[in-house]
Amino acid sequence: MKNNQFEGTIIEALPSTTFKVQLDDGREVLAHLAGKLRLNFIRIMVGDRVVVELSPYDDKRGRIIYRK
Repeated sequence: MKNNQFEGTIIEALPSTTFKVQLDDGREVLAHLAGKLRLNFIRIMVGDRVVVELSPYDDKRGRIIYRK
């Protein structure tokens, strides 16, 4: 994985396709769905394993780019 991509688990679903993700290193971040996941109607549920790309400006926010 690239240096700004992390694996984690969805712990809470919030409005507007936003999710709270617990990363493997213990951090919690707020993440939204990437465009390709929305276009292909990929469903994300609590407990799913995902890959999150963190923002270079704010390490508490990111976007979900892959569901495992």
